[in-house]
Amino acid sequence: MTTATTTPERDTRLTEGGRSAERPFRVLSRLSAWSIIVLLIALATMLVLTSLPAFKEFGVWAFVTGTTWDPVKAVYGALPFIIGTLFSAAIAIVIATPIAILTAIYLAELAPPRLAVPLTFTIELIAAIPSVVIGLWGVFVLTPILKNTVESFLVATLGQRFALFEGPPLGIGLFAAGVILAIMILPTIVSISREVISSVPMTQREAMFALGATRWEVVTKAVLPVARSGIAGAIILGLGRALGETMAVTMVIGNSQDIPTSVFDQAQTIASKIATTFNEASVGLQTSSLIALGLILLVITVALNIVARLLVWRTTGMAAGE
Repeated sequence: MTTATTTPERDTRLTEGGRSAERPFRVLSRLSAWSIIVLLIALATMLVLTSLPAFKEFGVWAFVTGTTWDPVKAVYGALPFIIGTLFSAAIAIVIATPIAILTAIYLAELAPPRLAVPLTFTIELIAAIPSVVIGLWGVFVLTPILKNTVESFLVATLGQRFALFEGPPLGIGLFAAGVILAIMILPTIVSISREVISSVPMTQREAMFALGATRWEVVTKAVLPVARSGIAGAIILGLGRALGETMAVTMVIGNSQDIPTSVFDQAQTIASKIATTFNEASVGLQTSSLIALGLILLVITVALNIVARLLVWRTTGMAAGE
């Protein structure tokens, strides 16, 4: 019986062969990473150059704060669509975040495997539904239900106290768009949050149980503090989708060009405005103004992601300091 032995020459050949195989992989990985940055810069450059005629005509600040969109008079302002975008996304995040986090906690910590697996699959399946199908469901099913239940209740109880809840409950409007967006971003937040919670080391839980903690105390004091950075990242991704969603929002938001003052007002987002107008827009100032809206949406998305990332870093740093 013979045993395999290695010589220094053979070890040297293996090391050199590994390094030669690693070099193309590292180059390809580096090129792939830089290609994403180059693509983002190219996209931003194209948007800036194409939107310059609108900014030169109205001025950047006047265009951003303008409230009139009138192709007949060639006057264009973006403020109603910016407010509609932020308003609808805020409603979606307020509705979806607590539901998504509690669902993720249940799936990762409390549900038995025979129930957690099908529930996880079902939730992730929602993300595969085309947005136009969700929009149709929103028009024919969701908006009548909201009109006769939730919206009527909020108007009757809060409408006289808070201007935010004034107005007739029409079903179609910002609130319906926010609910639709909340449904669409739920799978993203739930899936990522569940994975982050599940990745928390079991020793964290066992240490708390050894001290006599309850299940709720283990989740709130041992699991969530470790997972909060990842959960915040999941919320950021959900917010990004809410800001850019087009078809489903277009079908239920009402497509009004006025600045919304109530959650029940009809409005338009930047994405819905571009989708409904671009094909019919005249070449020139109107097209440039629509592309300028796209540039503003890109800036809003990047800015919100930077702010959210800074908050995550600060939270993580404070936790590490503690």
